[in-house]
Parts: sequence; structure tokens; C-alpha cells
Amino acid sequence: MVTTRRNTLRTLLGASAAAGILRGASRPAGDKPNLLFILCDERRPDTMAAYGNHRFHVPNVNRLAERSVVFDRCYVSQPVCSPSRSSLLTGQWPHTTGVLTNNITLPPSSMVLPQLLNDPAYLTAYYGKWHLGDEAFAQHGFQEWLSIEDGYNEFFSKGRDPSTISDFGKFLLHEGLKPDQPEHKTFSRVAEAHLPLKYRKSTFLGGAASDFILKNRSRPWMLFVSYLAPHMPFFGPLNDLHSAAEAPLPPNYPGYPIDHEPKVYQQMRHKLLTQGYKAYLSLPGHDLKSAASFERLCRNYAGQCAEIDLSIGRILSALEASGAAGNTIVVHTSDHGEMMGAHSLIGKEVMYEEAAKVPFLLHVPYRQNRGIHVAPPVNNVDVVPTLLSLMGAKTPESVQGENLLPMLDGNPRRDDHVYLEWNTVPGSAEASSVVPETAPNARTVVSPDGWKMVLHDRDSHMLFNTRQDPYEMHNVFYRPESKPQILALRRRLEAWQKRVNDKMPLPEVPA
Repeated sequence: MVTTRRNTLRTLLGASAAAGILRGASRPAGDKPNLLFILCDERRPDTMAAYGNHRFHVPNVNRLAERSVVFDRCYVSQPVCSPSRSSLLTGQWPHTTGVLTNNITLPPSSMVLPQLLNDPAYLTAYYGKWHLGDEAFAQHGFQEWLSIEDGYNEFFSKGRDPSTISDFGKFLLHEGLKPDQPEHKTFSRVAEAHLPLKYRKSTFLGGAASDFILKNRSRPWMLFVSYLAPHMPFFGPLNDLHSAAEAPLPPNYPGYPIDHEPKVYQQMRHKLLTQGYKAYLSLPGHDLKSAASFERLCRNYAGQCAEIDLSIGRILSALEASGAAGNTIVVHTSDHGEMMGAHSLIGKEVMYEEAAKVPFLLHVPYRQNRGIHVAPPVNNVDVVPTLLSLMGAKTPESVQGENLLPMLDGNPRRDDHVYLEWNTVPGSAEASSVVPETAPNARTVVSPDGWKMVLHDRDSHMLFNTRQDPYEMHNVFYRPESKPQILALRRRLEAWQKRVNDKMPLPEVPA
């Protein structure tokens, strides 16, 4: 057989791609599909069996993956909350939305999925963490809104009441709980971390989402459920659910130094290892000065994944009970990953795989109902155009991501490389962040065959062969034999920047 791009892509996707992964029986004529979009914060791919982890107690997500398209290598547009969320919801890059760092309001000009679909037949709802400005207020085409976060009031737009309490906070007050921030009548994340399971945000969202699904059997709906977990402070009622063997330290702990590691990464690590967990939140017991401390965090993190799984299981059970499961698209992903001790780092905000990759499950029951793995890399900017296609809508020119459905049928992509960015906005760094305000800007390119290059405008660069070096312990950028690969990947970045109007000047590389 003659080797072509299409044949090669089909080989990567697996035999099922040749027949069309999502080209099965269509839904009944005139029957609009529902959308259940389940979003986590800081969830790594390797927290579930589909990505190789059979140790975590997450049976509901594992069952969902068994009947979903599993994208093995999904990268985010920028490995931090607000910029990534802006891409995930709009299909635009952070440099386009203007959401370059956390706590920047998503502008009205950047339309999210309900606005892009623009179908009045749908009831649209957003439940959970938003982190794109005006946290407590319905916006961007969502008719129902259920907020859970009280930490962003200082970033409300002019005219918004800064004393507004989240729906979750009101629930806790109604239950008779006393807030640890009485001047605002709010509960901090540290306080919520110590609450029993029945008062956790995940339980609150699971109940509300289940009620929404059961109440709206007679009309098409679009429901986003956005969890904070498994986000710091990595503490909860299921801390001891997993043993140390079930939630071990990552293979690349302590994982430093690597050759020519960017100075900003070294600064972040130094702050964490010297100041401990207080660099993020004042939660005692996490000094990060020993392997035992990191081991404790890994177990707590696994417990948060299990906690979310209980909530997701409740929602999926409600979906089955509603009779709408056969006509509901289900998406499960995260806004970014979590280092959790890899390279002795915690959090995100770096271009290492643990922070930059996320799970991406796509379940379309009326077209495909068994697990299929997709090997080529994709980006979360591609999610919106893919969903628009599945829901029968055209993708506007303003959307910069690419519909993945043709790729699933074995067709070549417009560009088979994926890209990430990092944008520093001086003066806007959050007080809890370990990222210096002088951090460099970065642009990253990932190839289908596993190469990943990170270029900084004022720091060291990185190049990894993630197939040979999956834990990124060997930065080969500064090796003479890497020059051809560097030049080829830089050309890819240049072409991408031109296509998406990205203005960050790329640094010169060895000629």
C-alpha cells in the first residue's frame, strides 16, 4: 500500500478511524442533542484508567471512558486557569480573547458555545467555577447560573455588587455553618477543605446538576458542570482513601535539575521548597521539604479525584434516569493539569507535560459507544468547533480552533502540530502565585511524533523527545545535533503565529 498522510493518520488513530469513529447512525431527525460538559480544575490525564492509572478509585469516569473517544494527547492553550478556560469555551487563543492571565474578564466580543450555537430551543446552564470575570453573575448566553466561588469578588466589573455571595456560600449559610470570613459572610477554600462530604462543592454541584437534568426532560439543554477540585488546597474528606502505593510519587520526583532548565522554573521551585505550601494557601502541614510531604499531597489529590467521581456518577445516573442518555453528548476535560511533585513542583504555570496535558473524553452515544483512543495531539481550542459540528451548527470565522471530526474519519488536519502559549502581564500576578511577575513569555509547539519545543523570549529554551523521554528529564535544545529539529519546529511556530495573528516575537535559534 502506498504510504500517504491519510494512511499514516489512520494508522495512528487505529483501524476504527478508517470506517469513521463518529460516523455511525445519526440521531433521530429533528431531535437536538443535549450537551453535558464536565470540567475539572487541575486534573491530569493519568488520574483514570483510560490513561493508564488503574489505581485511583474513579469507577464512574472509567466507565464513561470505556464508551468514549479518548484523546491521548490533549494540550491546553495556556497552562493556567483563566486563559485556558477562555480557549475551551470560545475556541480562540488567549492572545485573541485578551485573557492573558488569571482574573481577566472574558470580553463580550469573545462568544462562548451557547452564543455560537445560537439556538433558542436550548436551555443553557453553567454550574460551578467560571473564573472569567464576574463570577457570581449569569452571562455569555447562559440562562441558568450556579456559582461556587467567593474568592474573586475584588475582580468584579464596575457596577457589580462586590458583596455578592456565591450560591454555594448561601447554601452553607442556610445549613447553619459559620463562615471563617465573617466580615464577608463567606467561606474560604481552606475552610471548605475541612468540611464533611455532604457540604463539599462537588456534592453541591452533583445534586444541582442532577436536578437540572431530571427537571428538563422535555426540551434540549446544554449544561456545564465546572468543579474546583482536584485543585489546591489538596485536602478533603477522602484524604486517606488511597494508600501510598495507590497514589505514588511521580517517576520524575524529585526530577531536577535538567540541563538549562528555565530560570523561572527554578525560581518557582525554590519558593515552593523554602516557603512550602504557604506559597499558595495557608494550609498547615504541607512544607514540601520532604518526600513524605509530597506523598501526602499525592494521596490527598487522589482523594479529590475520587470525590469528584462520586459527583459525576450521580449526574450520569440522573442522565440515565431522565431517558436522555442516548441523545446526550458528554465531554469530560480539565482546564490544565497539575505537577503534583513532578520535577518537585506543585501547580501548573509551566510547560512540562504534567501541567500542559489534560484528559479529553468525548462520548456521542448515538454515533459511537465503545472506547476508542486517538493518538495524534490536539488542543483544547479545538473543542468548541468540534461540538458545534456535532450539534449541527456552522463554525464562525472568529473561532480559531479546528473541528476534529474530519480527523476522526482519517482525514489530514490543517496542521498536525499543536501549540501552547504563556503570556506574562506585569502587575497582574495573583498574590498566591509562585510565578514571578518578571516571568518570560513563551510559545510551545508539539509534533505528532513526540517532539516538544518551548521558546522563551528571555529565558532558556527547552526541547524534549517525549517518546524517548516521557518524563522530560533531558533538555536536548542545546545539543548540536538538535539544530535541524529546532529549525523545523520554529518554522511551524512562525506559520502558526501568522495564521492566528500572534504577535509575540520569537527568539532567534541556532542557525
